[in-house]
Amino acid sequence: MRLNRILLAAALVVVALVIQVSVLARLHLPGAVPDLLLLTVVGLAMVYGHVGGALVGFGAGLLADLAPPADHAAGRYALVLCVIGYCAGLVRPENGRLKSATGPMAVVVAAAVGSTLLYAGVGALVGDTAARHVGLTGLLFSAALYDLLLAPFVVPGVMWLARRTDNDPLTENGPSVKAGNISSGWLSSGTGLRVGGGRGGLGTLKAKARTRSARVGRIKGVKRL
Repeated sequence: MRLNRILLAAALVVVALVIQVSVLARLHLPGAVPDLLLLTVVGLAMVYGHVGGALVGFGAGLLADLAPPADHAAGRYALVLCVIGYCAGLVRPENGRLKSATGPMAVVVAAAVGSTLLYAGVGALVGDTAARHVGLTGLLFSAALYDLLLAPFVVPGVMWLARRTDNDPLTENGPSVKAGNISSGWLSSGTGLRVGGGRGGLGTLKAKARTRSARVGRIKGVKRL
């Protein structure tokens, strides 16, 4: 990941974790706790793709595992968010831009349900049966409901910030650079010449070469044959 992506992801993850621990966790809502950290990972993954989403998810989950008042084994939530970030990145929209709210809302519901099930499954493997005593069905319903209500205020903003700070010309909105023109852009940088792919390009090069030769001839006082 590039440095600008790392800095933005780290800042958003820290802010989301602080708000979740200090505000959302103290609301004492029935069932699950609204997972602002999960929504942040989903938003970043839908811009950065599956690899970036997995890396962001792992880092965010590991930070949540180590931050107080964590009461579970370190690495448990890191695994969950790593998988969720990878899966959310697989359904990344074209150019990281939303065309409708239906797809992202479905991704949020799937992420909320999937993260709860995966967290409970990993807990069962390490001997944590808290989800069984609380009631898994209620946790799934409340997690999906809370995250779905919170998503319109979080996911679009996270995606907008991720696009704004991303310098990738293939994902920016502006004078876009097509994949076929990237090589010609690199070749022409620093020369002031535009490399064409057909007759127009060769003709432009020849015309500019003749103009430059004539200009040199006039400067040196040498007649051009």
